[in-house]
This record gives sequence, structure tokens and C-alpha cells, in this order.
Amino acid sequence: MFVRLVYIVGAVVGATGVAMLVAALTAVLYREWSDARGIAAAAVLAMVVGAAMWRGVGAPGELTTREGFAAVGLSWIGMSLVGSLPYLFTGAIPSVTDAVFETTSGFTTTGSSILADPAVLGYGLLMWRSLTQWIGGMGIIVLSIAILPLLGVGGVQLARAESPGPRPDRLTPRFRETAKRLWLVYAGLTVAEIVLLAVGDMSLFESIAHSMTTMSTGGFGTRATSLTTFSPYSQWVVILFMFAAGASFALHYRALRNPRVYGSSGEFRLYAGLAVGATTLILIGLLDGGDVVFAQTGLEALLRDSIFTALTIVTTTGFATTDFGQWVPGLQILIVGLMFLGGMAGSTAGGVKTFRVGVLTRSASSDLRRLVHPRGVFVTRFDGTSVPPDLVRNIQSFFLFYMFMFMTGTFLLSVIESRQLGTTGLDLITSVTAVASALGNIGPGLGLVGPTENFAPIQGAGKWLLSGLMLVGRLEIFPLLLLFTRDLWRR
Repeated sequence: MFVRLVYIVGAVVGATGVAMLVAALTAVLYREWSDARGIAAAAVLAMVVGAAMWRGVGAPGELTTREGFAAVGLSWIGMSLVGSLPYLFTGAIPSVTDAVFETTSGFTTTGSSILADPAVLGYGLLMWRSLTQWIGGMGIIVLSIAILPLLGVGGVQLARAESPGPRPDRLTPRFRETAKRLWLVYAGLTVAEIVLLAVGDMSLFESIAHSMTTMSTGGFGTRATSLTTFSPYSQWVVILFMFAAGASFALHYRALRNPRVYGSSGEFRLYAGLAVGATTLILIGLLDGGDVVFAQTGLEALLRDSIFTALTIVTTTGFATTDFGQWVPGLQILIVGLMFLGGMAGSTAGGVKTFRVGVLTRSASSDLRRLVHPRGVFVTRFDGTSVPPDLVRNIQSFFLFYMFMFMTGTFLLSVIESRQLGTTGLDLITSVTAVASALGNIGPGLGLVGPTENFAPIQGAGKWLLSGLMLVGRLEIFPLLLLFTRDLWRR
């Protein structure tokens, strides 16, 4: 087992180093020689370490499901640590804690940042920052399965542990072919967004950076103001692609042949319905501000901000066109509630996922009916088919663990901050939304970590806690928690 884990983790670390070369080349193109040297040095170190681990242990053999979970958890920890090297080697983020936090936020597509203004980074580091989210969007493990035949063995086990949803969706009998097709759709949509943004008011570099972080539902931007200062056209383009990124990429692939699959998918209808419902509630709340608000912004701007904010939270992207931290308490409570939804299974979004929300709702309805009719037989159905009882129990267990991690994380963050700051620590709104944001891979929260703020005020131990929660949320809890169980490591 140890040999196979070293082999997989080494391959992922090496692939992370190769990806850094793109950022190093970007720094060269913009004549940022110091950054180029630092990023290149980080890339070489990652590739050497990865190659030593990969080649040193030989061929891994067949992966078991248990080893797949362990490999995914260790790989994401490894690439989050190694991925921080460009920030450290260039001196852009000299603190190890801050560099790991920024990198983990990138790979997990969370979008939380310790930078007050990303523009202080050079183009090379901004490219690396965006690239971490684009790679993390569909998962470097799935990418490795798609392009490295040597990792094809045990690919299903890896995908089952890493895929952003309750179960991997196969398009072909061979998972490696499925991964290739999903990545082609992912890359194709990214290129399409780049073209549309480039004809607007974004530069080519800004178009590339924002397209990568939109399709990954990551939310890293190039300016301190996120998308606030870009034109309404650019914001509408991002709205379109945020919605696409929150939907299943397997569904997008099938829609290339038959667009009607969108309407026939119950999960897609639920996802779209939640987005429309959230938009409607936000718009009503904003219009409740009266004639003054309407006169200052106009109907189009209010509608755009409502749709944008609803989608950026539901899809866990984390961009902002307005400071929703200044909205009325009722809308802020709605924002917190939306943090627990997420996009469709098989999307790049975080959160609980629409599929699980639908199954949980139907299961709860069946339980209520069973109380009235104790002898009745009720089957949980979703999207026109019955959901196996084992899957229902797994989803209920996932939600229980999710809420337990949320409550425990909020408690620990509050305790850590109060002990380190020597005061009452963070306010409740900041603590709750910081943890909800990290666990749901959303990005901004409320209070001191709102859309116009950053996570720099969080103390060191608190950042490590949030980094861990980001990984837990991105890997859907179980792969990371299993690393700390005795049964996983037993022979």
C-alpha cells in the first residue's frame, strides 16, 4: 500500500511542478525576471521530488478502493504544500502559513485570499494563482488519469474518491476516456469565455485569468474590487459561464448531441429552480429599499446584481459585483443559507450539491408520510427513478458529517481566535461564515471576511484550520477524514 501511495503522490507533485512552468513562462513574457527565476526554481524542485517518488518505487499495481481514498487525500495535501513554493520562492507571500492558505484556497477552488489587492502580484504569480483553481476545478487526479496511462490502473477508485459529486458519471466504459471528454468540455467552455470576455473591456490576460477561475467556480480575480469595476457586459458573460460551471459537465457533453437533455434532467431543473428562486428573493429584498435604491442603480443593475450574487454563492464561485455584506440582515441570512447548497453533482462547484439536496428533501418527505402510514412502503424517488436505500443512507451520513464539521469548525475557529487575540476573538457572523465558506469552497463570507475584505486578519492557527476545512469540503469530507482512521491503514 505504501508503495502505491508514494507512486501516486509523486506523480501528482511532479505534475504540479510541470504546471508551474506555465506561470514561469508567463513571467518571462512580461519580463518579470525575478519572479520567473523563483517560479522556475519551485517548478524544478517539485518535478525532481515528484520524479524521485514516482520512479523510485516502480510500478504500483492495482489500486483498491481504500488506497484510492488515501491517495487522493494525500495527493491534495501534497500539491497544496508544494503549490505554495512559487509564492515563497519569489517572496510575494513570505509567510508559510499565508502561502499554504492561498494555495489551498486555489486548488480547492475556494477563492478566499489573504491578499488585500491581488494586483500587487506580478503576471506570472497571477497566472499561477488562476491556474491552481483551473487545475483544481475538475481535479488534478482526474486530469492525471486522462493524460497519464500509468495512472489508468485504479482510475475508477481515484475518481470515486475525488470527483466533485456523490458518484462519478461515466460517459464511456473506460473512465480514462470519460475523463478526457469531460476535460475537453471544460477546456472548450474556458476558451469560449476567454473569447467573449476579450471582446469586452478585459485585457487578454484578464480574460484568461477570469475564465479559468469562473469555469472552476474558484473566484480568484486580478483586482481588489473583484468584478465590480468591469462593464455590465463582462458581468453578464461571467453570469452565463458561472451557471454553466455549476451544472454537470457530463450533462454538457451529452447536450452537444441532444440539447433537450437539460430539460429532461430533474437535477438540472432543481438547480435552475434554486438559482431562479434565490435571484427572486434577493431582487425583492433589494427593491424593498424603495425609490432611492432604484433611482441610484436602475432595474437592470439591480437584476444583474441579484442574479450575479445568487449564482456566485449557489455555484460557490465567490466573485462579487456588489458588497452584499452591507445588505439588510434578512438578505444576509439568505446568503448564509445559500452557502449550503452548491451546484450539480459532476460540476466544479462545492457545497452539499443539488443532487443531495433533492434526495434529502424527498427522503424527509417519505419519512413524514411513514409516520402517518406506519405499514406503508415508501420509496425515495428523484429524477424519475428510485434512489437505492444505501445511497440515501450515504447522503444522510454525508450531510450529518457536513453539519458536524461546520459546527465543530465554527467552535474551534472562535476558540483559536479568542486565545490568540487575547480578546473575545472574532464576532459570530465572521466565524460562522468563514467556516461555511471554507467548507463549501465559496470564498467570501460576511463580517471581517466579507466580499470587500480578506482573510489576512485571521490568525495563523485559524488559517491552518480553514485550509483543512477547504480540503475537507473539496474532497467531500470522507477521503480526508479516512486518513485519520485506524481501519484505513490496517493490512
